[in-house]
Amino acid sequence: MSNLQLSLAIGDYDQLRDFTNGRVRAEGIDIHAMNLPIEDTFFRFIKFQEFDVSEVSFAKALSLVSQENPWLVLIPVFPSRAFRHSSIYVRKNSGIQTPKDLAGKRVGVPEWAQTASIYSRGLLAHEYGVDLTSIEWFQAGVNDPGRKEKVALQLPHGIRYTAMPENSLSQMLLDGQIDAALSARPPNAFLHHGDQVERLLPNYRELEMAYWQKTNIFPIMHVIGIKRSTYEKNPWIASNLMSAFEEAKERSLERASDITASYYPIPWVPDYTQISKNIMGEDYWPYGIDGNRSTLEAFTQYAYEQGITKRHMKLEEIFVKEVLERVKV
Repeated sequence: MSNLQLSLAIGDYDQLRDFTNGRVRAEGIDIHAMNLPIEDTFFRFIKFQEFDVSEVSFAKALSLVSQENPWLVLIPVFPSRAFRHSSIYVRKNSGIQTPKDLAGKRVGVPEWAQTASIYSRGLLAHEYGVDLTSIEWFQAGVNDPGRKEKVALQLPHGIRYTAMPENSLSQMLLDGQIDAALSARPPNAFLHHGDQVERLLPNYRELEMAYWQKTNIFPIMHVIGIKRSTYEKNPWIASNLMSAFEEAKERSLERASDITASYYPIPWVPDYTQISKNIMGEDYWPYGIDGNRSTLEAFTQYAYEQGITKRHMKLEEIFVKEVLERVKV
């Protein structure tokens, strides 16, 4: 019997590379992997469902699976994670010096339903006490005009939100149309006009470490989606894919800890890896629900509060049942 042939669109992450290049195999599956720009991957999977398996924005995926009869299912593999204290950019002459100062200001987002923006707004609301309804929100592409929301929104009462498809956040920052922006990708206005735009929290690394120790939240940006039609024909693929992703990740973490040879063109990688373990534990990049419960519960709360989902999703209904429990020997 021949293996099942599956297409996979995903970023070129080291923690997945041993799976995408064939060194690690999913039992019964032949993967045809494509490493595409992340925005391209999300657009093609969400808009056209071009791939059997794909990396996908956690926010978009959660919005979709919260609806009736979603066309995709999810497994708790998290290719990309990032703290978002660094993702708040402000005009230097805006008078914004602390997160509380964002109240009453004009703030841009690439999409209301962008995962990073949801975490940033959750951070503002829950850690810094900022009333999100006190802000006037604008949506536009980070550096290019024309970006639009990819999922339907049900904005909470009191949220003032304006789509600006003809503009970009970078230009709006430089022109003074907005005072600040929340963006996973640094705006060109920050990269090329540091005299005008800066990070609100320049000591973000220190703040993020303290945030982790306080909340046990390590923000999950992306998740692995499977087309429901593919999954329903072969439900066994969820567990087999999960196992392969786990093995590839473990091999990557071993490389990061290896002081014998330099597997990454960055000095002191093993030292940084040990620091991460000291702060966050041996499995500091966990897959599955149990090791991510604090993060997942926070994100589902933020998504519901901010109108990304119409109901507060339970963790056990987000992912397929085959991967909720693992065999114990």
